[in-house]
Amino acid sequence: MYKNSTYCYSYRGMSLILRNAQHAVPLYRAHLRFSLDIARSCLKVKNFDLGIICVNNARIQHINRVYRGQDSVTDVLSFPFHEDLNPSLLPIPATPDEYNLGDIYLGVAFIYEQCQKTQEDYRSILTITAVHGLCHLLGHKHNNPEKWKQQMFEKETEILNEINRVTGSKLKPLSTNHY
Repeated sequence: MYKNSTYCYSYRGMSLILRNAQHAVPLYRAHLRFSLDIARSCLKVKNFDLGIICVNNARIQHINRVYRGQDSVTDVLSFPFHEDLNPSLLPIPATPDEYNLGDIYLGVAFIYEQCQKTQEDYRSILTITAVHGLCHLLGHKHNNPEKWKQQMFEKETEILNEINRVTGSKLKPLSTNHY
């Protein structure tokens, strides 16, 4: 066991912290947590900590402005714990404190509003968006057509197929027609 001032960990199953820091949209944590546990198993990162923070439009816009220089609302922002990630390799922690993937901020109000406009299922899109953020924490990118196809789309499809297999859903990457 490893103990710090906040948590007591077991190396076999690190924590998935899911914090709802907004009140604009109902959030059903159990569904999202279950899907993310499947995704973490698929990616072989269950032994890493992961933080998911659900925020409102004002908060996600503020974070986007401060960290990316983009003064706009967005659906997801990922902040990896490890630097210089290679999407084909898992991070190699040097100490127990480094068993951390990072944090994902989900703009749940923005996601909900987009789902209302497109008449898509909010719970499904929230899961897909969280998986997208998780892929970013592991170094997957989509800033050009080649990286999108070879990294993000393939990895998202693999993870969502596993979630679909376990849950019976029909999730597809949001970026299906990205390029």
